[in-house]
Amino acid sequence: MSKLLVMTDLHLTPGTERIAGRDPLEWFQGGLAHAARHHPDADRLILTGDLTDHGDAESYEKLGDALTDVPWPVSFLLGNHDKRDTFRAAFHDCPTDPNGFVQSTVDLGNVRAIMLDSLDEDGATVQDAGHLSEDRLQWLSAQLREAGETPCLLFLHHPPMKIGYTAMDGIRLLNEDAFWDAVRTGPVTHVFAGHVHRNLTAITHGKPVTLFKSVCFQIQMMLGADGFGQPTDDSGGYGIVLTDGPNTTVHFEDFGQAS
Repeated sequence: MSKLLVMTDLHLTPGTERIAGRDPLEWFQGGLAHAARHHPDADRLILTGDLTDHGDAESYEKLGDALTDVPWPVSFLLGNHDKRDTFRAAFHDCPTDPNGFVQSTVDLGNVRAIMLDSLDEDGATVQDAGHLSEDRLQWLSAQLREAGETPCLLFLHHPPMKIGYTAMDGIRLLNEDAFWDAVRTGPVTHVFAGHVHRNLTAITHGKPVTLFKSVCFQIQMMLGADGFGQPTDDSGGYGIVLTDGPNTTVHFEDFGQAS
């Protein structure tokens, strides 16, 4: 049985800049401390994008410092608030695919975790939406073929489906059909994403999809209404994924005292 910790939407900022009245670094450090206290036996920590709010060098330096003493290896993904070149300059040892995208695989016994880079810096979609270019999709297909019959978990920042939240649906992974075409070529058992700052689960194209809330701040429910809503006073959170390969269990862990 493998245990993966998943944290998303850190939104680290330079200097003392706060978001929704909160210090993103303080909340991220709180989440790391909580996870280290309760889940030191985890096999890996996966950070699923929006690592920073502005994609600046200082914020990535803060990220590196915060991760210095964590007890797990770390996998990184990028979100729409990140900057690929700035991230790679700060984390030059982070694995990438042959085209320089922040994509990687990790084999954990009888399960393969595949990390995808859905950041669209070339303007192929609307601002803040996600996109997987053809070369990234080809890379995904190659990893799935190589996996053979090994069950695969996929991680990306942007949800690859509509969730009924009008504004967020407009900035999801907009070429979701191409993504699901690639997924059908391999043994994918679960898909994980962030971006929405809420916990939710879905079944899409016959596959379970789980989204995790932000480590720092959450967004109010906006089903059937326009706009992105306001930050809420909810606690921070992260995901715990338990998997033996064909079977996966997902837990939602909260931390930090909501006032």
